[in-house]
Amino acid sequence: MALEAKNLYFKYPKGKKAVLSDFSASFLPGELAALTGANGCGKTTLTKILLGILQPQQGLVLLDGRNIAELTLAEVGRSVGYVMQNPAQQLFCTSVEKEMDYGLLNLGLSEEEREKRINYYLEYFQLSRHRKSFPFHLSLGEQQRLLLAAVLAMKPRYLILDEPTAYLDVYRRRLLGEHLQKIRTELVCGIIVVSHDRDFVGEYCQREVVMPGAGMVENHVDSPQRRAL
Repeated sequence: MALEAKNLYFKYPKGKKAVLSDFSASFLPGELAALTGANGCGKTTLTKILLGILQPQQGLVLLDGRNIAELTLAEVGRSVGYVMQNPAQQLFCTSVEKEMDYGLLNLGLSEEEREKRINYYLEYFQLSRHRKSFPFHLSLGEQQRLLLAAVLAMKPRYLILDEPTAYLDVYRRRLLGEHLQKIRTELVCGIIVVSHDRDFVGEYCQREVVMPGAGMVENHVDSPQRRAL
């Protein structure tokens, strides 16, 4: 069981070089893995392929053994949660509570279960007082926490976070790290953190996958110290 990229090759139509060339990596349930690399190395492209938004010209992605090319985006989305770096690209509901409830409704959960999850995650991310607020009236940090709350409430099997600490202060960065450790163990959720935050990666991630430059072969960096966390 894993979220696996196998021998991926991807080149944008007007690109001079392939963004990914024979790239392979596996992300396991219960593991918090960092996806790192220089700007322009293909991290965003890879996440879109893992989510089924982009299709590689060669290779495939397996979601717990199933080729995601054979799944709908909705089916992939029920198992793989995604939080963008820029909240403005992902928020669209008219209130915080509706933003929280949107994904839960799509899961077909009862009103009681939805309310339970909404209350828990709003409280955890200190957003309860903003329950009726318009999301774009929140600060960037609050918007980021709202996205994290909404996606985590859906309890996905895998979770991809794009620069999740970008708008968090030190205290909430620590809360995030602790909560990610909790859900990876208790929910056996596989978490991929796309990040330039070396301190966060070193403190909370068990494994680091370093993206190569365009056209190069992958390189994995495994830290025994991180494995021991």
